[in-house]
Amino acid sequence: MFDVTTKEMDWGGRKLTLETGRIARQADGAVLATYGETSVLCTVVGESTPREGLDFFPLAVHYVEKTYAAGKIPGGFFKREGRPGEKETLTSRLIDRPIRPLFHPDYRCETQVICTVLSHDIENDPDIVAMIGTSTALCLSGLPFMGPIGGARVGYRDGDYLLNPSVDDIVESQLDLVVAGTKEGVLMVESQARELSEDIMLGAVTFGHEQMQPVIDMIVSMAEACAREPRELPPPVDGLDALKERIVAIAESGLREAYGETVKQLRQEKIASVRSATVLALEEEGCDTGMFPDLFKGLEKDIVRGNILKTGQRIDGRDTNTVRPISCEVGVLPRAHGSALFTRGETQALVVTTLGTGRDEQIIDALEGEFRSTFMLHYNFPPYSVGEAGRFGFTGRREVGHGKLAWRALRPLMPDGEAFPYTIRVVSEITESNGSSSMATVCGSSLSLMDAGVPLSHPVAGIAMGLIKEGNDYAVLSDILGDEDYLGDMDFKVAGTERGITSLQMDIKITSITKEIMEQALAQANGGRLHILGEMDGAITSARGDVSDHAPRIVTMTIAKEKIREVIGTGGKVIREICEISGAKVDIEDDGTIKVAAVDAASIDKALDMIKAITAEPEVGVIYTGKVVKVLDFGAFVNFLGPRDGLVHISELRPERVDKVTDVVNEGDEVKVKVLGMDDRGKVRLSMKTINQETGEEISG
Repeated sequence: MFDVTTKEMDWGGRKLTLETGRIARQADGAVLATYGETSVLCTVVGESTPREGLDFFPLAVHYVEKTYAAGKIPGGFFKREGRPGEKETLTSRLIDRPIRPLFHPDYRCETQVICTVLSHDIENDPDIVAMIGTSTALCLSGLPFMGPIGGARVGYRDGDYLLNPSVDDIVESQLDLVVAGTKEGVLMVESQARELSEDIMLGAVTFGHEQMQPVIDMIVSMAEACAREPRELPPPVDGLDALKERIVAIAESGLREAYGETVKQLRQEKIASVRSATVLALEEEGCDTGMFPDLFKGLEKDIVRGNILKTGQRIDGRDTNTVRPISCEVGVLPRAHGSALFTRGETQALVVTTLGTGRDEQIIDALEGEFRSTFMLHYNFPPYSVGEAGRFGFTGRREVGHGKLAWRALRPLMPDGEAFPYTIRVVSEITESNGSSSMATVCGSSLSLMDAGVPLSHPVAGIAMGLIKEGNDYAVLSDILGDEDYLGDMDFKVAGTERGITSLQMDIKITSITKEIMEQALAQANGGRLHILGEMDGAITSARGDVSDHAPRIVTMTIAKEKIREVIGTGGKVIREICEISGAKVDIEDDGTIKVAAVDAASIDKALDMIKAITAEPEVGVIYTGKVVKVLDFGAFVNFLGPRDGLVHISELRPERVDKVTDVVNEGDEVKVKVLGMDDRGKVRLSMKTINQETGEEISG
């Protein structure tokens, strides 16, 4: 019934297995990839004919985590997996980025990749497994995919690189880097690092590329055994060369003039005018304009790329190393806990920091288990930032990916919970965009956090690098524009401090790049990053000494674990009463740590006093203020320390003899009492006769 093909190898001390022919046989390509006990089913389907009017490649990649993979049942009322989480969105992008440039440029059929996590051993992250499985499925499918690619995760600890470190090992690693590439070179890098040098980062990329080669060889071997016949591409369009010549003749001079304009919006207006005039002229000549968008874009690329390679001068007049003018402002919003406006050329980010308490922590229910995050960074890209009236209010994959990149750049510098017990949310509003808004977010977030009083270890800055490559000639560009990203071959983002790199992301639009190009890009990025950090120092050099007057103050105290129940009370009655009376927020952790938060100090002091009264133990000889709660013939019970009561015997009410307790005290009276000690049953013995009830002072003699 099944024609199963299986390949396996030992990779990084664990077995990697690729299997096809048993599951999802109606897909164009289907592979069950297993690493350790983590299994991902990767399927590929491509439509047989392209949709009319498409001028782009409609590729969709979906990475899906099923809770049953980790032996869990989804939460919520419906008990089904819901919308994709952050991890699923980021992994979908991680797979999409290295495979997209390897499809034949003439292939325009709708193609869908679905990676379903079927089993997770809580040791091996499914993302690398899904990437390898997708590469294999594409090579088996017969689609015009010029792969295969391989992928690997690289860690770094004690001077050694680690291949595919486990989920637990990554916590102790100084580096979490994912690299993907072909046999010839690297296509994609995504990483978070603890201020590592350029040499270490480049070594990690090289190490990962070397270690993935046996996997690529195994995929090739599997494709040779059971791949489908390659699909035929559509034949070249008749008259394409003639149409290209006419477009060049009509549009070249106008486009060269347009790309001489250094202001983005004016340049776009001139390009649009040239485009419209060219289409009109072609239609008047009776030409078929179906292929016009691709040919016109090709002419744009030739003009821009040729100018840079020949003259070293870019669209806005800069050379390849210069960073655009920078403006940094902090404290721009009066009520925000921290705010900054970072502007670099025509790219601008308004970044706002908000400080919260433990109740504001983000609860993340992942396959590995539930955990809480105290640092969130959200990136928003409204359409007005590029002068358009487009879709608004929707958080797309791009926003999630850019926000996570900035999060990775800043996370290694954030203080721990003991030093700064706040939940921190940073929001970056991109108000203008012309290239590298994610790196503007990194810079603006660093400024905003310091303005909020968050003690970052060091300020962080980021820069986006580009590449123009034709044959053996190439130029590496610092601080790329949007057009240079659109028409170039590489988007290489580097963020870090003066001491080293904290995040690196690279996407290649050509088949691969060499180690030498990466070395130059990293060296050039280092110079640009240090320049930007110098500009940021003009606005603020380190965190403010205190948080904003509008931010909550948080005071931490610790109580004995056995006292937690008393502070919470039955059904939370006591802690609710503390919050209502004091106006503060109170969070209690399982280890006895209590965090009290409020905007004003008086509320915090009131809550602390109430908690101390509940948890404190009575000390012999100490005088307390209490309230009479019960009167009996032999004495009075006084509540004097939170919920704690003690007995004032009738003989301890006054120095002289007392006939009736009610002659001295009644229920509800406030009295001063002194602790004498504990009786045989552990009850507290109190005295009033040696205390001046008006002053609360002890009567001498």
